[in-house]
Amino acid sequence: MAILPDNTQLLDASGRALSSLLAVNRLEQAEKEQIYLRLLPERLINVLALSTNSLCNNSGEQLVKIIAPDGLSLVRIEARSKPDNGVVVFFLELSDTQFHQLELSFCIIRDPNAPRYAVDVDEAGQNNWFASHGRNIPEELRAMRAGLFPNQTHHGLQMFASFFPLLERFADSMGIQMIVAEPLSYDNAIRYEKYGFDYLRGRRLMLEIDREFQPGGRYFLRLNGSSPFRMPGMERTVSGRSWAIHDGIMDVPWDEVEIYYMIGAPAKISTFPGREEEKR
Repeated sequence: MAILPDNTQLLDASGRALSSLLAVNRLEQAEKEQIYLRLLPERLINVLALSTNSLCNNSGEQLVKIIAPDGLSLVRIEARSKPDNGVVVFFLELSDTQFHQLELSFCIIRDPNAPRYAVDVDEAGQNNWFASHGRNIPEELRAMRAGLFPNQTHHGLQMFASFFPLLERFADSMGIQMIVAEPLSYDNAIRYEKYGFDYLRGRRLMLEIDREFQPGGRYFLRLNGSSPFRMPGMERTVSGRSWAIHDGIMDVPWDEVEIYYMIGAPAKISTFPGREEEKR
């Protein structure tokens, strides 16, 4: 049962209640596509000039692909600026969990008109899987100096704020009370805090990071100019800390941080209360 104001239970065309992605994926392709299109922010629809309730733009070109196989409890939505070889402007992956939660696995939003920074490949041009298989230092330097966070290939569209309420209402419409996620970087975790997420695992780590970036802390002392990603003053911003962590300034790799959001009851967590606001 939905709990958000003016929200209703998600139903299929015959009036049956849908309580999971697995249930939605059993529907005919056209019906489940119409359900999943509810997750596209209005601004994205305008940016791509999509026809109403359609995967195509006004010229009839298909820009949105929805992968939601019958029998699987996941959905992947990909929207490109052009058919086939355009920039992936919006990428979303969701899945059911065994505890009747909704897992936000990935959400990537890019400005298709922004310059590309090849931080997603190593210096030989091979996919580096979020820098876990090598880094592209020259591209990372370009990206950092352009104001991007680690692993960002393009500037974003400042669209997550309009997307997340759609996700919350979608989860609520299936009677789901919790959204879970695993932030891939420090800046992701801080950003999720802003939207009301709390920590299943990793809150102690986040507080430790804040403490050790304070004057005299061990991470603060390692901001000694030994690399462009470890410059004095980087402790004051989310971006600076995130690049330093990406560069390996911590004693252990960034890992095992899990967060959750309770539908209709956002948390008020801030593990970096003294940060300087950044112009982006």
